[in-house]
Amino acid sequence: MSRPRQPPVLPERSRPRRQWPGTTQLGTLLRDPYLAINDLVSERLAERGFGDLRLAHATLGQHVADEGSRVTELAKLAQLSKPTVVYLVDELERLGYVTRVADPGDGRAKLVRLTERGLRAQDAGREIVGEIEQDWSRLLGVRDFATLRGLLERLHDALWPPAT
Repeated sequence: MSRPRQPPVLPERSRPRRQWPGTTQLGTLLRDPYLAINDLVSERLAERGFGDLRLAHATLGQHVADEGSRVTELAKLAQLSKPTVVYLVDELERLGYVTRVADPGDGRAKLVRLTERGLRAQDAGREIVGEIEQDWSRLLGVRDFATLRGLLERLHDALWPPAT
């Protein structure tokens, strides 16, 4: 007689730290994993020497293009006001994650670029998120997780069609 299969154990590195008092409403089901990822990424970035980064910094930093980004573009992508982005860029610059450089296309404008430290933090964040996705994929099953991701991508593209 075979024993029932045990569900995979979620590694500690990808286990939520807090209980979210959520419901089964769609918004909550979408929000809670997002909040868990934010907590886990922040915690693990701190373990890698980036403990001075706050969630607001990471929200902005993930949108900085390789060639640099204008503050107005960062505000649009991060869905933040321009004054808030200026404040966050000032903080990130003080902490050594970004620098401002002249925009080669418009000498009056500045671009925000990641520094070497900023690039290391961005790489670490991507690696951490990849590990969480891998762990959650094993937890749900690779096929089901791929289906979930595919459906969320489809929903995203239906709500915000890619520019053609």
